[in-house]
Amino acid sequence: MRHVTRTAVMLCAALGLTAAIGTASATPGAPSAGSRQVAVPVLVDCFWHPQVRPGAFVLACGDGNSRLTSLHWSHWGTRTARASGVNVVNDCVPYCAAGHFHPYAVKVKLDHPKPWKKHPRVQHYSRMTLTYTGARPDHFPRVVTYPLWN
Repeated sequence: MRHVTRTAVMLCAALGLTAAIGTASATPGAPSAGSRQVAVPVLVDCFWHPQVRPGAFVLACGDGNSRLTSLHWSHWGTRTARASGVNVVNDCVPYCAAGHFHPYAVKVKLDHPKPWKKHPRVQHYSRMTLTYTGARPDHFPRVVTYPLWN
């Protein structure tokens, strides 16, 4: 019985160590030991997940009435990131639940990297600027800048 208990304890310890090592090495943007490469910032989504070059991104986390889709990244660097895509916005007419979503072509710029509060060794972009390249939602200026959460 003592042998079975000892084996079970060793197995649990090994699994716990494996999980801890796997989690630590999966931290995005964190350079590995001995690495001299500068890590690029991440874009933090509504669920506090780090993203690098996402294909889509929700801007209105509370209700989903504004989101970016079809993102194609031309640059993802240590200071800025740039993409083109589509901002899909609900017109909320006559009210949001009955509204219609409309697509608007945009250029996206991410900048102002800062340490991420959840993982201070990881940088995250803290500002997003959308530039509408054609039509835009009613009452929106051609260029809109949003602070990003951290």
